[in-house]
Amino acid sequence: MSSIFLVIFGLIGFSFGWFVYSKFIAGKIYKLDPNYVTPAHQFNDGIDFVPTNKYVLWGAHFTAVAGAAPIIGPAVAVYWGWVPALLWVTFGSIFFAGVHDMGALWASNRHGAKSIGALSESIIGKRASALFMVIIFLLLMLVNAVFGTIIAKDMVEFPSSVFPAWVAIPVAIAIGVLIRKQFNLLVISIIGVAILYFSIYVGSEMPLELPGDIFGLGPNGNWIILLFMYAGIASMLPVWLLLQPRDYINGAQLVLGLIVLYGAVLLTMPEVSAPAFNTVAEGTPPLFPILFVTIACGALSGFHGIVSSGTSSKQLDNEKDARFVGYLGALGEGSLALITIVAVTGSLYAANGAEWDAIYTGLSSGPGQTGFIEGGAQLITTGWGIPIAFSETMLAVMVVLFAGTTMDAGLRLQRYIVQEWGNIYNIAPLKNNILATLLSIAACLILAFGVTAGDYPGDGGMLIWPVFGATNQILASMTLMVISIYLIKLGRPVKNVLIPMIIILFLALWASGWYVIDHFQKESWVLVFIELAVIVTTVIIILEAWSVVSKLRSGNAEEASASDG
Repeated sequence: MSSIFLVIFGLIGFSFGWFVYSKFIAGKIYKLDPNYVTPAHQFNDGIDFVPTNKYVLWGAHFTAVAGAAPIIGPAVAVYWGWVPALLWVTFGSIFFAGVHDMGALWASNRHGAKSIGALSESIIGKRASALFMVIIFLLLMLVNAVFGTIIAKDMVEFPSSVFPAWVAIPVAIAIGVLIRKQFNLLVISIIGVAILYFSIYVGSEMPLELPGDIFGLGPNGNWIILLFMYAGIASMLPVWLLLQPRDYINGAQLVLGLIVLYGAVLLTMPEVSAPAFNTVAEGTPPLFPILFVTIACGALSGFHGIVSSGTSSKQLDNEKDARFVGYLGALGEGSLALITIVAVTGSLYAANGAEWDAIYTGLSSGPGQTGFIEGGAQLITTGWGIPIAFSETMLAVMVVLFAGTTMDAGLRLQRYIVQEWGNIYNIAPLKNNILATLLSIAACLILAFGVTAGDYPGDGGMLIWPVFGATNQILASMTLMVISIYLIKLGRPVKNVLIPMIIILFLALWASGWYVIDHFQKESWVLVFIELAVIVTTVIIILEAWSVVSKLRSGNAEEASASDG
């Protein structure tokens, strides 16, 4: 079967989501109000609260939430077969991710741009909020650790990506300054993307590697240290100077990359070589429920709720932009996951079909981003005639830049939580920007180097991935729970949010329990501790939320609103 049918199926679904379903949710459920004065205007400080053009904010939001996850997850999950992966990416984006992302952005906007953790205090209670923040901190630690190891691995395997990845930083700063001075957005966007693609050409002709063993940790370990040094500095800069323009220009680069990839599919009409449902090797985790946590970003992701409520809501110029930024951002990520499925099940499988089980052994060290880069590069070279070196570099840079922007945002959000703990418990040192950032980095580095497959320092990325996926989906269910209770308090229809919440909560807790047993048998104690902490915390939050809902159902709305859990 031609892969064009996969693309058509996915894009028709996404079109329905954007033109029909998102309008219904925005108008009838969330009731987005263009006249509502957003926190970006109320608290405009030029640093975190900055009213932002919706196209710029979409680019910043999209690349912050996308990262490498919608590439790695689908590239691994197609091992069970392309049909379940395709269905979850398509329907998950429409009915789960879009509703979740837009809802988190809207609810935060209506509560002074509070983070989803702080927002849970207003809607559920103080104890729930304190526990929510624990889950969020653990998830951010997992996100930053796993993406740091992924970027390092890419820079070692594809040294041609090093030069363009670092060139993107001064380009982003220049764009941030020019946007601040109100230069023509289209012109600087074209120039910025042109510079990025020229740097990709230079990188493909001039691969770079680290000069020696800087920190004595080998190439991967050295890159991890350098990446966290950069992310720490970037997370403390004003959002308009680096985070926002870097995310925006990376978003523009991604859109162009997606056009090239989808165009290559139209030009080549590659056959889907991989099986629709695969007979997997012995020892492979079960399709249910593991598929739904392996593909998180690209179908549904709790990390999106953190970004929506942590940074994007502080930059929302008009409440109606929540649909464009939140829902369309989710569909953009679904589009990336969709083309990843095509790339991996077509040319990559055709080239490695006999070694499929060996490539994906146990889903613990699957091809992930490497499969996307190699499969996508073959697709682009066949379709457009672009040299394979340039194609591989372009896709490797895409992965590195997206994962890097996620690290920037993730570390900034971790710092917010540490500082929030400092305010809550009146611990003055934790309120300090530099100390809070250093503590966040230390937690991530302990995880990045503490979980290892025994090959080299910083090789535990794909071991951390399942825990990240399960925790991510639990947080998504918790975010949907907060939105659901808020809708109940407002007297609005809730089933469009409540049903996805129940489904993903059941699957995520099931998957977490499965991984606790698996990691206990493998004696991966760090991961067992994180998983158990998340499960116990989640159960307590559910009980707190049920208490609030019970009071609302009994008509004691005043008591429910005032309840501290």
